[in-house]
Amino acid sequence: MSVSTDAVAHLLLNRFGPTSVLLGEDVRERPVSKQIVSGCEALALLRPADTQELASMVRFCVEHELPMVPRAGMTGLVGGTVTSPDEVSLSLERMNRVVSVDRDAQTAVVQAGTPLQAIHEAVQAHGMQFPLDLGARGSATIGGMLSTNAGGNKVLRYGMTRDLVLGLEVVLPDGQIMNSMYRLLKNNTGLDLKQLYIGTEGTLGIITQAVLRLFPSTDDRHAALCAFESFDAMVQMLNLMRAHAGPALSSYEVMWNAYYALVTQPGRLRAPLSRDYPLYALIECEYPAQGRSAQNGERFAQTLQTAMEQGLVIDAVIAQSESERGALWRLRDEVHYIRTLSPIYTFDVSLPIGQMQAYLRSLRSELRARWPDAVFIVYGHVGDGNLHLAISCGGKEDDHTIEQLVYEPLAAIGGSVSAEHGIGLYKKPYLQFSRNPVELAVMRSVKAALDPKNLMNPGKIL
Repeated sequence: MSVSTDAVAHLLLNRFGPTSVLLGEDVRERPVSKQIVSGCEALALLRPADTQELASMVRFCVEHELPMVPRAGMTGLVGGTVTSPDEVSLSLERMNRVVSVDRDAQTAVVQAGTPLQAIHEAVQAHGMQFPLDLGARGSATIGGMLSTNAGGNKVLRYGMTRDLVLGLEVVLPDGQIMNSMYRLLKNNTGLDLKQLYIGTEGTLGIITQAVLRLFPSTDDRHAALCAFESFDAMVQMLNLMRAHAGPALSSYEVMWNAYYALVTQPGRLRAPLSRDYPLYALIECEYPAQGRSAQNGERFAQTLQTAMEQGLVIDAVIAQSESERGALWRLRDEVHYIRTLSPIYTFDVSLPIGQMQAYLRSLRSELRARWPDAVFIVYGHVGDGNLHLAISCGGKEDDHTIEQLVYEPLAAIGGSVSAEHGIGLYKKPYLQFSRNPVELAVMRSVKAALDPKNLMNPGKIL
């Protein structure tokens, strides 16, 4: 770089103006990540008004060899937005509109900085739904969720984020704009370029707009909280629901006792069932609006009754209203109570359902052999193989040991060190447990080909 970084920062300010470029204290007051609420060290925070301005900013950064780190709703957990003092931070917070909703084509065009909840509200006004959903819906933006291929609460029925996208607009590492805003469900015209950018955390380019798939909205939902005596009974219930509900089964969220007991402590959430059962599952079926009838509710209730008669479910409560359904979902969504534990380590992994019980038993044993008082909390989207783990034990010096205990066993059982949160900075040392050397080499080749100067979110993932 031919001039100092401070001089480049002021060149940015002069070129794009104070609304689009923040410096100094205006940057430092921004969060570093979800865990670190302030202290961003970026040289500058760039806030483009549109795709053309972002492209101009990228070309400026390439000219001055400035690394660029994208940031979104700051709900990530893997350090994907951590920025050093010689890097610029790119925020699409001003590009936050739902551009259009097409009910006939069942699509919506949205800018990348649009919060998920705003998308939900916009499409609901047209009688449609965008089924991607997660607890951070009010903060998480669609750009961030695309960049990490987020999962959420309805993967069982609708798939991951990449399954809900038809087209993208992307600013490439050289500042070109790639317009792949196709609205076609069928489009077999060579390489599916949008998939290069979904799940790659801004390392290959910056997503600016997306064409999302929509589905008819429905209020014909039926939810229940069920309790189980064993893991095997919980899995048998999952299979029973699959057989009886078919594609209507949208969520199967499981909470082990330690999680349920934590969120239902006095002064927190009301426990609709006894706090003494080993396992709980929040089960929801979602039926098409056109087929709304009392029969759906009766069929749902009958399936639960069958499960109780077979001894699979030992206790259950069915939501009788939308408010009761919301109360059940809060048990699963309000995971912030985990933060009352200290120290706390959180993990997002996936593995075959048949391997879960042995994996958890072994991990619990390993933790308590080292730290007898270790707190081990488990919950997650078991229907799609995703577990969230929260571990409280040890101290800062034990970070690597605890991470190794969680991640290393996944290699032998075909698991993943990241189910839906991405790799970022923090999981990079453990990617080898989920991807083989040839896969990693291909990833590096793609990165080198598309971003030869390594300016797009450098040091993340690889």
